[in-house]
Order: sequence, then structure tokens, then C-alpha cells
Amino acid sequence: MLDVRRLRLLRELAHRGTIAAVAGSLSFSPSAVSQQLSVLEREAGVPLLERTGRRVALTPAGQGLVRHAEAVLDRLEQATAELAGARQGLAGPLRIGTFPSAARAVIPAALTTLLREHPGLEPMVSELDSAAVADALRAGELDIALVHDHDFAPGPEEPGVETRPLFTEAMYLASATPGGPAGTDTAVLGHWREAPWIVATPRTLCHAMAVGACQAAGFIPRIRHRIDDFATMLALVAAGQGVALVPQLGTVDLPGGVLLTKLSMCRRTAVAFRSGAGAHPAVSAFTAALSAALPTELAL
Repeated sequence: MLDVRRLRLLRELAHRGTIAAVAGSLSFSPSAVSQQLSVLEREAGVPLLERTGRRVALTPAGQGLVRHAEAVLDRLEQATAELAGARQGLAGPLRIGTFPSAARAVIPAALTTLLREHPGLEPMVSELDSAAVADALRAGELDIALVHDHDFAPGPEEPGVETRPLFTEAMYLASATPGGPAGTDTAVLGHWREAPWIVATPRTLCHAMAVGACQAAGFIPRIRHRIDDFATMLALVAAGQGVALVPQLGTVDLPGGVLLTKLSMCRRTAVAFRSGAGAHPAVSAFTAALSAALPTELAL
């Protein structure tokens, strides 16, 4: 009989690539992960891993087992959701992930609604970049999260994770001086090709979006500052330190002297959860609370 916990380790190895990464994400030692995967191989009766020095790759049998593991874990999430629905009332922790601008603009009102209707729940909010959400969901560190993607930085398809659209925002070019005449995004961005740029830190979707948008306009941005907080970005724009791309939620409390040029590109936000968990009453309740908390101009 194959052990579900060991199947989860194999699935994580398929997604994360190294035993060390699996161990770090699940608070195990690398040797413990290796031992459990060796036991899984004995249970399976066929080699699941190919070891070359310190590198490990999945065999075809291992890759096939991962596909079955995804289905098994999906059904377990469905079973958990069904059992939760049979209980009277919602209670216990609900681990929520979010990106900073949504944490400020949407999450507080959603939590007010959630706790008014389900006082037994204990929401626990963590900020993290959307690129890190899938790993956190699969590892059980989060139950639900807000994620975003952009026209020039689409979110990848993540095995074991489902999403539901929540809202769409306009994107703006923020500058301290007027730009060129209005026109296409290519024309607007191209006007600032020689300017210094303020972008998010590398390996974030916001960084990929800004660089991708500039490249689509025919140039590579000359990056001066790397900042993840939009309020700080706009403060630097106001100080004449460069230009930046900022979503609608990031333009709250706009500093004096900052000009915004609306672009046709958008940022899309969705709710993400483990595959099979969409019917869990706590996931459904928080999703409903988020929808109710959205400003009118953002609601789908």
C-alpha cells in the first residue's frame, strides 16, 4: 500500500526539483526526505528516482506516480471539504496568503465580514509574492491566497492548485513630469526609454511585468531602484528618481507631484487554493467575503 505522506514528498520533489528544497519547505532534514522516498520506492516495487551524484531526477515510473498522486491528493481535499461541510459552523485557523497592496486595500474589510458571519474562524494572514503561493499551498502552509498576474507576466499553470478570478485593475505609468502625447502603451512607455526606472525586486511577477512591458515597447529599462512597496515607489517617483509602473490599488494616497498615465495593460487578481478544496466551506466563505469587500470599480 502506497503511503499518502510519501506520495506528497514525491509530488513536491517533482515541483521543487531537489531534495534539499523539499526538506526546507516541509521542515524535514534532507536525509529524512531521502529515507522516506527510498521507502516509497520499496512500496512501489520499481525505481522512482535516478541518482547521479547529488542530483536526483524522476524516472518515467516516478513521473507517472506523481500524476496519480495529484489525483489522490485532489480527492483527499474534496473529502476534507465534504467533512467540513457536515460540521456545524466554521472554526479553527484559516491561513491566508496575500500580496501587499491587496493586504491593505481588500483584506481588512474581508476579514471584518468573515468574522462577523463566522466568529469561530481564526484567520491568519501572511504577505508573500504571488510567485511563491503555489509552493506554500501545496506544502500546507496556506489554505487560500490572493495571487495576481499581468499581461507581460502571466501566472504559470500550477499542478495541484486551482484559481478563481476575483478582479482586474488598470495599470499606470507614474512620473514626476508630463510624458509625451497619449497613445498606445508602446508609445507611452517608449517616451521614457531613456529615463531611470523603479521596478520591483527580481524573481517577482511585478519585476517580470515591468521589464516585459518595456521590452515589448522596444527597449530594456535602465533600472535605478528595486522596490516592492508601491507607496515607496511613488515617493521615489515624486522625488524625481525615475518612473514606475503601478497598479490601481497601488495608487492610494498618491504623493503630490506624481502624474499617472493610464495604460491598456492590466493586473488580474484571483483566489488560489489546493485542487479539490474549492468546495471547502471556509474557502467558500472567505472568497465570498473578498467579493463583498471589493471597491465598486474593481468588482467583476
